[in-house]
Amino acid sequence: MIPALLASALTLAGSESTEQREAFLSWSAKQAIEIGTTMRSNGRVGGFLDMRVIHTEHSYNYKLRATWMTPEVIRATARTHQLLEGTDDEGTLALVSDAEALGDTVILVEIDPREGSGVIPRDWTALLRPKSDGESAGTVQGAYHPELRSVKALAGTSRRDYAYDVFWLVFPLVRRDGEPLFGEANKEAELVVRIQGKEGRVEWPIPQSIRVRSQEIAAKGRPTP
Repeated sequence: MIPALLASALTLAGSESTEQREAFLSWSAKQAIEIGTTMRSNGRVGGFLDMRVIHTEHSYNYKLRATWMTPEVIRATARTHQLLEGTDDEGTLALVSDAEALGDTVILVEIDPREGSGVIPRDWTALLRPKSDGESAGTVQGAYHPELRSVKALAGTSRRDYAYDVFWLVFPLVRRDGEPLFGEANKEAELVVRIQGKEGRVEWPIPQSIRVRSQEIAAKGRPTP
């Protein structure tokens, strides 16, 4: 269940007023951190019972953590930065605008290899989809953008755990057939991470702000009637 504090923040997209868009500038540090961690989810790539590897160039499973940088989380991160660095309101709003201009949606993925080589293969993949759609057209693949490491509003509100390697992935919010990735009927989303034949998943409730963003981006790509 989405906490009441986050639910109250789910009015960030659409025809909101300037006052509503800038409401996050009054969040306390506690509120910002709580909202920023709500979309953080833990999982594992590979099972607990996977056989320990014989060849040390592989890990037998991987700890997985992912933070969906939704509009709410981006604003919480920007607000946290403002409180720490003393950035003025105009500069904080610019942090949000810069982050949201970099793709449809960003997920911060953290991976920690267990035993074996401790190295993450370069050919791992991450897929985002409505939870009920399986391998249908409602699945999109993320693209790794290491340069997003420097985008302050995409850093998340949690302290970095250096046991994990961190990846910023950009995902489209429109399916291959041009329809929104998330519709009103979709309640949950899942991220599927695949590494050398092993698979792991994390799940989130779909915020209304993401559902609206998905629909608006799809509408822009359709021809005018």
